[in-house]
Amino acid sequence: MPRRLSQPEFIAMIAMLFATIAFSIDAMLPALPEIGQELSPGNLNRAQLILTSFVLGMGVGTFFTGPLSDAFGRKPVIMAGATLYCLSAAAAWTARSLELVLVARFLQGLGAAGPRVVAIAIVRDLYEGRQMARLMSLVMLIFTLVPALAPTLGAGIMALTGWRGIFGAFVGFSVLSAVWVGLRQSETLPREARRPLRVPVLRAAVAEVFSTPMVRLSILVQALCMGMLFAVLSSTQQVYDITFGRGESFPLWFAFTALIAASASVINATLVVRLGMRHMVTLALGGQIALSALMLLISLTGPWPDAVAFPAWFIWTTSVFFMVGLTMGNLNALAMEPMGHVAGMAASAISAAATVAGVVIAAPIGLAFDGTPQPLAAGVLVCGAIGFAVIRRMARLERAVMHPE
Repeated sequence: MPRRLSQPEFIAMIAMLFATIAFSIDAMLPALPEIGQELSPGNLNRAQLILTSFVLGMGVGTFFTGPLSDAFGRKPVIMAGATLYCLSAAAAWTARSLELVLVARFLQGLGAAGPRVVAIAIVRDLYEGRQMARLMSLVMLIFTLVPALAPTLGAGIMALTGWRGIFGAFVGFSVLSAVWVGLRQSETLPREARRPLRVPVLRAAVAEVFSTPMVRLSILVQALCMGMLFAVLSSTQQVYDITFGRGESFPLWFAFTALIAASASVINATLVVRLGMRHMVTLALGGQIALSALMLLISLTGPWPDAVAFPAWFIWTTSVFFMVGLTMGNLNALAMEPMGHVAGMAASAISAAATVAGVVIAAPIGLAFDGTPQPLAAGVLVCGAIGFAVIRRMARLERAVMHPE
């Protein structure tokens, strides 16, 4: 049996591994204007791709890291991922063109997939049932502080060292978390419990995942929800800066958004048992459609006074983050329901497909930014409407399975 750390230390270590993703995305937000001016002055919107290229790499890496950790152990995969992450961050630090930065960020995302996936596997190796649920709740409670603080940290680092210094902070953060795992956490998957990496087995599991209608529909709705989130993340700094002239206070407003949206997980945990997963998703998407239609109307009928337009923007962006907290966990659970016999591979395949598709959806919405929130509100409205239609289709499909004629 692997040696267990004290629970406070273990929770802090796992939260730090999770935080690699949020720190890598949110700390870059204040730097996007300077990066655009230096590396893409003819098209400032292209700086947004620094976020989506990282998420794309993370999505691709998610497909491989789960099976690799089952075959070779948890710690080797974390260490390999941290090494790739650090080398890629160093390459982005020294890159002199946006294209090279984007390639480095994609590779950095591949490396970050290790901590993202394997941290959950480590928790499952050591805990189960209610103990695991309680521990993950505490991890996520700590984790929610990172999105709130990351833009402020990024702005502070940028003020001292310029935007390239943020990549140095990524290296330091990853080295610290890897050393912590390496020195303090023993390997949680013994050799006798490891499963060889057999391509035919993996291919069969993936084929089963994508041939199951309920799983396919759930992945589609997940992709649409992620697309909405990534699109808002990509454009939000520009809207605060260009549209509302609040670029300097952006980290503070983003922190408020992250802290408010964090309560969605608590609300979902309270209501999902009574209302059901699919009903929670339906309500969340229905609310998002209404708010996005209102935001688009406000944007199209303006200009409105700042006292009206800015609060509307803040409430709407916060609602997108809040919606994700009410949907993603439920959608993942719906997708995993028929996949219990291939849970590990199914989790990797579902997460990878939804993340990559989410990036494909988000990138054109973000690049359509024209100085107003209109393209973003319209894109989120369309994604929400499609997602709502798909989740209703899932309900009809489930009724047909349960009550065949």
